[in-house]
Amino acid sequence: MNRLLPILLATVPLFAQYPPMLPEAKEEVYATVGETALRLWIFSPDGAAGGKPRPAIVFYFGGGWANGTPGQFRQHAKLLASRGMVAILADYRVASRHGVKVDACVRDAKAAMRYVRANAQRLGIDANRIAAGGGSAGGHLAAATAFVPGFEEAGGVSSRPNALVLFNPVLVLGAVPGVELPKDAIRLSSERFGVPATEISPYAHLQRGGPPTIVFHGEADTTVPVASVKLFRDKAASLGIPCDLVTYPGQTHGFFNHGRGNNEFYEKTTARMLEFLEKLGYLAGA
Repeated sequence: MNRLLPILLATVPLFAQYPPMLPEAKEEVYATVGETALRLWIFSPDGAAGGKPRPAIVFYFGGGWANGTPGQFRQHAKLLASRGMVAILADYRVASRHGVKVDACVRDAKAAMRYVRANAQRLGIDANRIAAGGGSAGGHLAAATAFVPGFEEAGGVSSRPNALVLFNPVLVLGAVPGVELPKDAIRLSSERFGVPATEISPYAHLQRGGPPTIVFHGEADTTVPVASVKLFRDKAASLGIPCDLVTYPGQTHGFFNHGRGNNEFYEKTTARMLEFLEKLGYLAGA
């Protein structure tokens, strides 16, 4: 029995309707699978950037790979656009709406990244400064674009991001030899995934040369235990990958979302996100 999936679904708030109504964003179709059009919502900064292409970030929503809506990261996108980045919310197929397994979600996530990079010039984006971000299952997809091989057409533009911004992400799938993790952290079946778990586990595919990464996680998260993220951080460090893990005592899954509580942890995590992106030279102004 997969006990983690229902918990993931229960801890992700419902953000607006699906598909989201985002009048401040430009909508584009990045892929069509059968009769399903997969869309991006693009938040562009006001004004010109002196003709220079801008850094960008592509966000993937959470929802246990079964539900959710791109509107989850609307406030993050608006904030980053106000600081000079092109911020993009990506849709992808999920189990409840499209009857797919997680391997299809990974394919869609990679297709979105490839589309953004292939159209970077038209969108005013610097193709060498495209970050990926996401929360929970969406954090897994963002990390998968960086580390998981395959699940895309060979050749063409790269789907690998240049930086990662991850919120309570699922990073370890399947058992890890010699490491004991809480069972619910790894109890996801290949039947649910469509492939063996380790094939789409970012942890299993970490390698040198990975992008700089920041991870936000609640220490009281019982859905994606912080131990799994520390395992990822430690392996990344051993491979020379810059990986900052910022933890928050007493916080549970989804603590970072806009609209949760009094927005205390949305504000704390976005402040640290801005610092991270500033150090990379991705942000302009104050």
